[in-house]
Amino acid sequence: MVINILCEGSKLKKSDYHHGNLKEEFLKIALDFIHNQDVENLTLKVLSDATGTSRSAIYRHFKSKDALMEEVIREGFREFDKATSPIFQDKNVPLVDRFYKASKAYINWAKANPNLYRLLFGKRYAHIREEILSIKSDDCDAFGSLKLAITEGQQKGIIKKGDPLNQSIIIWASLHGLSSLIIDGFMDVEAISDKLTDEIFKSLLAGIVSNKVKIISTIPFINTLVKPN
Repeated sequence: MVINILCEGSKLKKSDYHHGNLKEEFLKIALDFIHNQDVENLTLKVLSDATGTSRSAIYRHFKSKDALMEEVIREGFREFDKATSPIFQDKNVPLVDRFYKASKAYINWAKANPNLYRLLFGKRYAHIREEILSIKSDDCDAFGSLKLAITEGQQKGIIKKGDPLNQSIIIWASLHGLSSLIIDGFMDVEAISDKLTDEIFKSLLAGIVSNKVKIISTIPFINTLVKPN
């Protein structure tokens, strides 16, 4: 159950609130709040007011705001991973197509969840993020899936040999930069975001794809970019 805590009169009476897994409900409310408002406005009191519960009930699940934010960040990355990781992992799709589709999914997710995106990748709660995530991990999260896809490409001779970690960071930085420009409204970049995504993808492809093999893709413009020697 997601509660629109921003609407007039949305504060619930205790008798109106159905308590199940209260920790899970608190987390859903926090995520819904962040979707609509800046994370800096989120407090434990917001959860208390939204559910009609006491502060002590919240502290049984979250000892501090940082503890709440840790769970929010974990859940935020789970949602983000679900939007991108399965694309990288689908080996029924040509590898280059997976990179392109995952790039589009990355930017679309950021556009649909700007406040949560800023929270996940911003500086304010970086101390929490760095405790629970590592770019050196080979887990099948979004970044791990990207690294595994690059490794797969190198093994198949599609992607140039190099450090998969460094190549992943370069790709991620490009997508993050464009996503940030879009969600922060920089110079109306969003109006041409699809074109810019394609241009970034072309540049990345030219930089990392081997010119020794024929690229197989179902995306027309990709087939004209890289031709084998």
